[in-house]
Amino acid sequence: MGGQAKTKKKSKAKRKDTNPNGGALMSPQERMKAKMQERAKKKTAEKYTVDQLLEKTEECIDNFDFDMASLYCQRALDIEPTNLTILDMLGNICSELGDVEKAKQVYLKAVELSPDEGHSKYMYLGQIHAGMEAVQYFSKGTEVMLNTMDKHTNEASAFGAAAFPSEVAVTRKEVSVAFCSIAEIFFTDLCMEEGAADRCKEAIDKALQYDEHNPEALQLMASYLFSIEKTEEGRDYLKKSVSSWLPSLQKKEESLASAAHDMEEEENPTKSNIPPYESRITTAKLLIEAEEYEMATEVLEDLLEEDDEVVEVWYLLGWLFYLQLDKQDLTNNSVNFRKSAWTYLSKAKKLYVKLRCEDAPMFEHTEQLLAELGGGDEDDDEAGPSLEDIEDDFIQSSDEEEEEDAMDH
Repeated sequence: MGGQAKTKKKSKAKRKDTNPNGGALMSPQERMKAKMQERAKKKTAEKYTVDQLLEKTEECIDNFDFDMASLYCQRALDIEPTNLTILDMLGNICSELGDVEKAKQVYLKAVELSPDEGHSKYMYLGQIHAGMEAVQYFSKGTEVMLNTMDKHTNEASAFGAAAFPSEVAVTRKEVSVAFCSIAEIFFTDLCMEEGAADRCKEAIDKALQYDEHNPEALQLMASYLFSIEKTEEGRDYLKKSVSSWLPSLQKKEESLASAAHDMEEEENPTKSNIPPYESRITTAKLLIEAEEYEMATEVLEDLLEEDDEVVEVWYLLGWLFYLQLDKQDLTNNSVNFRKSAWTYLSKAKKLYVKLRCEDAPMFEHTEQLLAELGGGDEDDDEAGPSLEDIEDDFIQSSDEEEEEDAMDH
């Protein structure tokens, strides 16, 4: 009897934890919360229309208030849970807030509802995945973009200027960037896969086909050519990439083609097309590899002006000056390079320790170079251009630096 009683109690406990459909029952607190949420949804639907909620969402986005934008957008989605525009907007907001998991779920829901329309969800999903899974998302996004472009072309042919696009227009630059994303994966994560080099080259060719001026595509082609030891061809592509956004090279082009200034503005990338910070670090590395030290210096110094707490930038500046030591006669210029290399590498080492970086090989190489260079205090009068902005106390807030400048003047 005792055994039967225990069995009965165990069975009863199991029924308490599950509902008839096999799912877990909600606790009283969870049921209360669910009821309040339902009540809030109903109240919102009665008081505001979806258009009004989206208007408030856009207003908050314009003011960079993504937390409130998320609330308004979620309310709109509660009313119309299958609205693709709302899903896309909410996904963008979640990504801005750094809520990767929620953004992922939102975009996957959009994929489920409309797999063949809207490319942006695939671009985001590609960014947060790796390897072949990322390639699949980017490829699908590219396919959607190309289909959209074809549809717009057909509509324009059929109805002329009066044609009203059935979907948001897609630019050739967007398609080029998508192909660059695919090429980048085969150049890095999947570089050891069979046929990776061919697929990488194919994606780069496609990227340049859709936008021959895309700095990212030109730089990827340079990287690819360097990897197969076609250095001169790679150098040409790299220079073409950098000349589309590096200030000094843009000025040269403008002076050589001032008569066609208006056309230049239309055809060539402008300042707004300057690559992201990380991409320009890669640019500097390639320029150093190509022994284009002057351009590499300009790129790295511009990066320092934007953010002077990136250890790798200081390290690369020290490295490129070190590489020039054996290319100069033992003149004052050689002393300049030695002093500059020592100064930049010293700052890299100090900043590395301050920020507790974890790139051991870079730190070891920095220490090795400093040991070879010896002390950096000798021949101060021959040290070349002033490096006051990177003295030992350079790591301080911009406000403190401004106060010191004000006192000096």
